[in-house]
Amino acid sequence: MLKEIITNMKKKSLKERFLLVIGILFFMLYFALGVIVIFMDDFPIQMPMNYRIAFGALLIVYAFIRCWRIIKDNKE
Repeated sequence: MLKEIITNMKKKSLKERFLLVIGILFFMLYFALGVIVIFMDDFPIQMPMNYRIAFGALLIVYAFIRCWRIIKDNKE
């Protein structure tokens, strides 16, 4: 499986590899932002805790949607 991933990466152009790295970076960014919104004690915006949890969960779900799209596009 690892050989297939490496072979697939070698087939990609420089632009496609760059976009893959940017996509992975933004997946991690959205995931981390969602976790920070949920667990940060001194959140700078005044929000009730249930709204913060909902917003953080929404960011985490969006991160996984982006991850699923990256994986789906990378298989081709």
